[in-house]
Amino acid sequence: MTTFLIALLALISGFFIYGSIVEKFFKPTNAPTPAIAKRDGVDFIPLPTWKVFLIQLLNIAGLGPIFGAIGGAIWGTSVYLWIVLGTIFAGGVHDYLSGMISLREGGKSITEVAGKYLGAGVLNFMRVFMIALMILVCVVFTVGSAGLLEMLTGISIPVLIVIILLYFFLATLLPIDKVIGKIYPLFGICFILMAVGVMGGMLLTSSAAMPELQLANLHPKGDEMPICPLMFVTVACGAISGFHATQSPMMARCLKNEYLARSVFYGAMVAEGIIALIWAAAAVTFFHGTDNLFAAMNANGASGVVYKICEGFMGGGVGMVLAMIGVIICPITSGDTALRSARLILADWINFPQEKLQKRLVVSIPLILISGLIMQFNFEVLWRYVGWLNQSLAAIVLWTGAVYMTKKFANRSFFIALIPAIFMTFVSTTYIIQAPEGLQLSPIIGNITALILAVICTLQFFKTCRPNFKFNLNTRLN
Repeated sequence: MTTFLIALLALISGFFIYGSIVEKFFKPTNAPTPAIAKRDGVDFIPLPTWKVFLIQLLNIAGLGPIFGAIGGAIWGTSVYLWIVLGTIFAGGVHDYLSGMISLREGGKSITEVAGKYLGAGVLNFMRVFMIALMILVCVVFTVGSAGLLEMLTGISIPVLIVIILLYFFLATLLPIDKVIGKIYPLFGICFILMAVGVMGGMLLTSSAAMPELQLANLHPKGDEMPICPLMFVTVACGAISGFHATQSPMMARCLKNEYLARSVFYGAMVAEGIIALIWAAAAVTFFHGTDNLFAAMNANGASGVVYKICEGFMGGGVGMVLAMIGVIICPITSGDTALRSARLILADWINFPQEKLQKRLVVSIPLILISGLIMQFNFEVLWRYVGWLNQSLAAIVLWTGAVYMTKKFANRSFFIALIPAIFMTFVSTTYIIQAPEGLQLSPIIGNITALILAVICTLQFFKTCRPNFKFNLNTRLN
């Protein structure tokens, strides 16, 4: 229990201490935000801060801090360290920078921002990459939710997929304050209460002893499943996620003031980290170690494990309701915002204003049709690639943030983005080289290749930003 409580305190402290440092480096102002300056009644709409926070939390979370944290817990309590350090020094920075840079760039999508600061080649790549990733996220969350709903309702999966896609279509088309702004805050509160309930049951009523931190690989398969990079990619949204960068600009179009950004962007990531920490601790505690957890995951799947934990720590009735919210509502709410993000990215790409319904239809209909077509492929295979693409995107966004900081601020603040950018470049590269869905090469080859690529990216960064370093130095000297 001691380790868990220290980790929880560290996350909360990280928001106030390191979050304040990040905010100080970025220097927010009282300049009009895109929600005010570009208000269009559809995507650019000022919303109350508490609503923006809860929508952001629900958008970025999905099943990440639940399924990802439970999957990461199979490596043991060392997952606590990645959740805490990753959230504070990587995920929080990633989310804050993607949101604030979008604010400063008039609410632009992360694709346009990355292209502006990393070059035309990156811009063209990111446009295609991001739309493809958003469609994949939509697909895997739709299929996964339909499968769970079939077990509960008996309705066939094809019918459920059509129903979910129709909902996605409406949520993508309608102004953000009509559906997302009204019901997502309620779901966000339920999402938080679900985690609080699990934590309360674990700490106050459970007779199971909470394991303390062990700096060892406790995965039942041992060295076949190294902590780095496999655990880092498995935890995903519970520590850092490139998907968040697609959602932050959406909420940047609803913020009333730049000074609210730390609470919304960095704060939502810390909240997600806390939720991930709770679920990781609950998994290893409820199943009395990693061997039993691994067996339960193989026998019942992640959704079955969630249900058992809810039932065990909170009781059958409440557990069932909250498990349904967690494993069905959360992916649906992330799936529709993924599709909405794809619409915004495509509209920014072709410079196609979205105030009129007809224009939103022109962009949205092809996205829905493509999503339906891709659903014919194997769901499990798609999901494995989404995890890797997600963390690769996080690296790209962090590199974008590092370049932005060198060009806009006369200080060494770029290091807050540079260091996690280097680390995530290493993680995502070595993962795809080693993973079963990747090249399946040895860890040594993966680590050496990833290290070389990280060094090349770092050297290119300093080469590209050299004039800004000279300017910054002259500014300080003068």
